Amino acid sequence: MPDSMAAGYVVVLGFANGHSRINMINRWRARIALRSARGRPGTTIICSGGAVRGSIAEAELLRRHLRDDLGWSGRVVVETESRSTWENVRNVTPLLADAQWIMFASNSLHAEKARRCLRRQRPDLARRLVPGPDHRWGEMAAVKPVFAAVGVWKLARLRRST
Repeated sequence: MPDSMAAGYVVVLGFANGHSRINMINRWRARIALRSARGRPGTTIICSGGAVRGSIAEAELLRRHLRDDLGWSGRVVVETESRSTWENVRNVTPLLADAQWIMFASNSLHAEKARRCLRRQRPDLARRLVPGPDHRWGEMAAVKPVFAAVGVWKLARLRRST
């Protein structure tokens, strides 16, 4: 468990969003980020994701939702160039230099993929990883089986790549 007074970062990973309104999956991931950051003073939320399918970066949609709809008043940083999980991780690592702890906010297997990417890209930062509260019974029950199947497949692909 992270020290509540330490500099901590919650990295919320965007999901392809084709419209100017935040989609259901990005709203879910923002809620995960919020519950990850609450009760941890000094936490910074980093929203990561470019405009993969739409004209507005996923990170910007996440930031707006966190501020305007979920009431997060803490520090938020946006990274708007990433187009994949690998890029999300690569592009946020410069922001994590002073992190006491790092948490990825996404659905469970996607967060695991991001942790594995960080372990490959920056093992020094990966030692600061902490688990997040990404699973809640009953939450998004209709889509979790799909995300589980896709997540297992993508983790297997990542494992095979060098």
